Amino acid sequence: MNNKQIYETAKKQSAIDLNCHIDDFDKDHNVIVASKSSPDARRYLELPLACDLVSYGNNIVASIDLKYEKIVRDYIDKYSIEHCFETPNMHVINDAFSKDGLRVCFMAEYFLPDTDILTALPCPYETRVLTQENFTDLYQEKWSNALCEKRKELDVLGVGAYDGEKLIGLAACSADCDTMWQIGVDVLPGYRRQGIASALTSRLALEILKRDKVPFYCCAWSNVKSVRNAIKSGFKPAWVEMTVKSNEFIDEMNR
Repeated sequence: MNNKQIYETAKKQSAIDLNCHIDDFDKDHNVIVASKSSPDARRYLELPLACDLVSYGNNIVASIDLKYEKIVRDYIDKYSIEHCFETPNMHVINDAFSKDGLRVCFMAEYFLPDTDILTALPCPYETRVLTQENFTDLYQEKWSNALCEKRKELDVLGVGAYDGEKLIGLAACSADCDTMWQIGVDVLPGYRRQGIASALTSRLALEILKRDKVPFYCCAWSNVKSVRNAIKSGFKPAWVEMTVKSNEFIDEMNR
């Protein structure tokens, strides 16, 4: 699978998630569509959404409840693409939605592997490929970035680093949709800053590609450590996303 195929696979999945056409992301103007549920969307998405803004760099595709079309249209057509996803401009759309009990919730950057540079990086410890049956006893806080207890059935593949028989680092992926698997990684304190995270991430990405799936990586752009890991592991920025959710949902997360 080459970079073009990987990129097209990601855009195709985003088009499913947003209920738009794949070529909408390449247009020279912003696009607004109605958010709808789909059995082929990423498993963790709670569709339909009040507002979800996505950009692959050319424009913004907004998948929304159409009753908010004026709010969204006024916003994305007033400000430049990059400023729509950050403060101070973000306060404008947040304030507009707050009147209906909604606020900006998720803001994330997504990364895709660059097959021109992706390689299995060296690890100072033994690594092992793990499958779903190996995860049973690993649903603990220390592995909560790599594994998700709420969606255990989606955790399908991993690579662990071992100091003897002690698991000291874990990269694992969830089958979030039929074509793309999302990578998360954890390394125990005391073993960090040794290149373990990037070694595990790069190795897992290659294992995913061997299975004809596209690995992807997500983090907040303020998570500098995670961004550095993505880039060191052979990934590059691909798209950004900002999602509006209810006050109740946000308040529950903040607890």
